[in-house]
Amino acid sequence: MTHNTAAGSSEDTLAAGTRMGAVELLIRDLDTMLTYYRDVITLDHIASEETTHVLGRHGVPTVTLTHSPNLPPFDRGGAGLFHTAVVFETRAALAAAVARVAQSGIGRFTGSADHLVSEAFYFDDPEGNGVELYFDRPSASWSRSPDGKPLLNTLRLDPSDYLDTHIVEAELALPQGIASVGHVHLQVGDIPAAKEFYVDTLGFDEVFDMGSALFVAAGGYHHHVGLNVWNSRRAGPRAASLGLGTMDIVLPSADGLGALRDRLAFRGVAAADDGRTVRFPDPWGSQIRVTVDT
Repeated sequence: MTHNTAAGSSEDTLAAGTRMGAVELLIRDLDTMLTYYRDVITLDHIASEETTHVLGRHGVPTVTLTHSPNLPPFDRGGAGLFHTAVVFETRAALAAAVARVAQSGIGRFTGSADHLVSEAFYFDDPEGNGVELYFDRPSASWSRSPDGKPLLNTLRLDPSDYLDTHIVEAELALPQGIASVGHVHLQVGDIPAAKEFYVDTLGFDEVFDMGSALFVAAGGYHHHVGLNVWNSRRAGPRAASLGLGTMDIVLPSADGLGALRDRLAFRGVAAADDGRTVRFPDPWGSQIRVTVDT
């Protein structure tokens, strides 16, 4: 499943068809976190291997839970994960997921918003990792700037009204459709440095720079990666901790992966490369893995 609206790219940018893959979370309490992502958000248990559990829908990985009980807690004022954003295919599917989280009493509701391009509900999971559950409005309805970029805003979205309007009993009983990672929002130490890395090096397009936050995307999407300094201004490199492990970016072709290799090498970014997967840190030590869609 892709979340893009425009075609075309160059060797300096990520192609349309680029999407986000699974987000790995390093966790302390495996049973509670499996209950939250598998039984409450209703992701399928796709695979397990020793301490790692992969969850998603219809074979599409969304979250990887890696049991790491000896790691210290994530520093909320440091670089790392702000939230993982799971996009649903219908408003009914989103409403059902929000209702299940509310009924479970697990985790914490932190807000909701109409972003013009999407309708979003925000939570913290049981270990404090941010989670956004959202639905994308059809891209044809998005308002755009004169240069074609999607316009984002933060308007009031009443949870009760939303559930009353969109809840469907069948979705509560038997969730359907893909629930994949639409975007990942990170805490970083500096927005100009984030722009240099995520736009100039990785090849995302800048969508919106609000000074304290930057939104970047490929192929005309509203954002695949959000970056902010709201809690983490001037943060340095991350220490090993619970929270974000690795975030995946999936490219549509091997040619795109080759071009990315060249950009990383030109800018002196050290990367591990096995020929099919390229893995490297961002300037704050958050791990990124890039693969090709299969």
